[in-house]
Amino acid sequence: MITASQKSIWIIFFGIATFACVFVVALSVISAKQMDSLNSISAFTEHSLIHNPTRIKSPPIAVKGLYLTAYSAGNPKKIDEIIKLIESTELNAVVIDIKDYSGYILYDSNLKFVNENKLRVKRIKNLRALITKLKQNNIYTIARISAFQDPILAETKPQWAIKSKSNPTQLWRDKNNLAWVNATRPEIWSYIVSVAKEAAEAGFDEINLDYIRFPTDGNMKDIAYDLGGRKRYEVVQDFFRYFSTEMKNEPVYISADLFGLTTEKSGEDDMNIGQRLSDAARYFDYVCPMVYPSHYPRGYMDFVNPADHPYEVVSHAIAAGVKQVVGQKAKIRAWIQAFNLGAIYDAGKIRAQIDAGEKAGSDGWVLWNARNVYTDAGLK
Repeated sequence: MITASQKSIWIIFFGIATFACVFVVALSVISAKQMDSLNSISAFTEHSLIHNPTRIKSPPIAVKGLYLTAYSAGNPKKIDEIIKLIESTELNAVVIDIKDYSGYILYDSNLKFVNENKLRVKRIKNLRALITKLKQNNIYTIARISAFQDPILAETKPQWAIKSKSNPTQLWRDKNNLAWVNATRPEIWSYIVSVAKEAAEAGFDEINLDYIRFPTDGNMKDIAYDLGGRKRYEVVQDFFRYFSTEMKNEPVYISADLFGLTTEKSGEDDMNIGQRLSDAARYFDYVCPMVYPSHYPRGYMDFVNPADHPYEVVSHAIAAGVKQVVGQKAKIRAWIQAFNLGAIYDAGKIRAQIDAGEKAGSDGWVLWNARNVYTDAGLK
């Protein structure tokens, strides 16, 4: 005869066994889903470039660079002009678009996902040859990647795009009618990493990320953010952590472009776009605020037109940023205005920004001119 205590034991045992079976089944389902996700993401990283485990990072330098579009970088005559300018001045580096605001991959990529989805426009016909030529002239090379502003991918994979709140079946678009990918999607993160790793394998010294944020213009109230309970800066911070982890064994430095005003923000203030300098400073080697004086609002530092005061604006902004990165991984590197907006940016105004940034603690600087019109104005 089974006693009451024995019955209780059997009931408990049966309950535990049942729970274990349910747990195992559930775990197998979750694992299968995770495996499917990983399998789908792994397609991004399939390419024919061979990883070179013997390559090491180049020695760190104080970058004194200029920005080039893929059009310029793919033009041999323009490259020769740039090399000549670098040889005759203090310049020592170039930042080259390999994935710009259009979202297109701009070089001879071998990424399976890129080629299958026709995401490539080959403006740089032979990326490796270009990098070799630049290195032969002792030029430090930086690959610039636009992250979350990627209209071509958003159109190609609408399920990965930001949607309209008023019409969830439609893509949300900014004031220029450009669609954005959803920064919360792990597929997007993996894709960005795959492009960065291919650039590293091609020989770049550094990978620079831009548009690592949520949109800033258009009908902002109509954005369906789909944050999964996180705040915008938490999403971006999670991406920073992921990107840094995935790139840690690559022989390159990594840098992040941020809005200039991030140097003066603190706490949870991410300007509603997910950018906080303190987050980037934990995961990147360099944080690059865009401290263009013309982009600061009327009344900033009590100036009617901040563009007329490049030294004061850059000095104030960079000093604030340097304070934020004390004890962190990153160093501050300023983006410098080399274009006319708000004022004529002649040699004096360009030099004023450089001197202000260096004195305030900027570890190098990069000139920005969207048209890539550069001279030795303001340069030593």
